Amino acid sequence: MALKATICKASLHIADMDRNYHAEHALTVARHPSETEERMMVRLLAFALNAHEYLAFGKGLSDGDEPDLWQKDLTGAIEHWIEVGQPDDKRLLRASGRAERVTVYAYGHRAELWWAPLAETLERAKNLVVWRVPAAGAQALAKLAARSMELQCTVQEGRLYFSTVAETVEMELVALKL
Repeated sequence: MALKATICKASLHIADMDRNYHAEHALTVARHPSETEERMMVRLLAFALNAHEYLAFGKGLSDGDEPDLWQKDLTGAIEHWIEVGQPDDKRLLRASGRAERVTVYAYGHRAELWWAPLAETLERAKNLVVWRVPAAGAQALAKLAARSMELQCTVQEGRLYFSTVAETVEMELVALKL
C-alpha cells in the first residue's frame, strides 16, 4: 500500500514591505511522503515571497510536469513557475519556455555546488531567477513545521523574518541569478 501525503494547515500572515503586499492566507499543504519538513517549509517560504491571489501549490514531487507553486492568469497561461530544491537544467529550460517568469529557491548545503555547473547553460533563460536559501535558515524553518501552523512572514529591505508565537527565523536569501 502506498503512503499518503500528510496534510498540514497553515495560517500565513504576510507583511512584505518590499512589494507593499499585506495579506493573510489559509493554506492547506500536502506533504509528499518523501518530502522533508525542511522542503515543505521552503515551499511555504516561496509562497510568502511570491504571494498573489492566483498563486497555488502545484503537484511538485508527485507530478514531473507541475512545479511546486505556480501562478496562472484567467486564461490558464502560466505567469510564474516556482521550483524548490535543485531541479535539473532541462526542467528549468522547459519551464522558462512555458512561463513568463521562473523562480528557483535552492536550499541545503550543496546549493551552490548544484548551481555552478548549470549557471552557463541557464544563462540563456532570461526569465529565470535563482535564489539560495541559507542552509541554516532552511533548517531553522524546518523546526517551525507542524500539522497546524500559525505563521507570520515579514519582508523588509531584503531581510526575511518567519515567525511563530514562540520563535523567529531571520535570514537573507542570496541571489545566484537575477
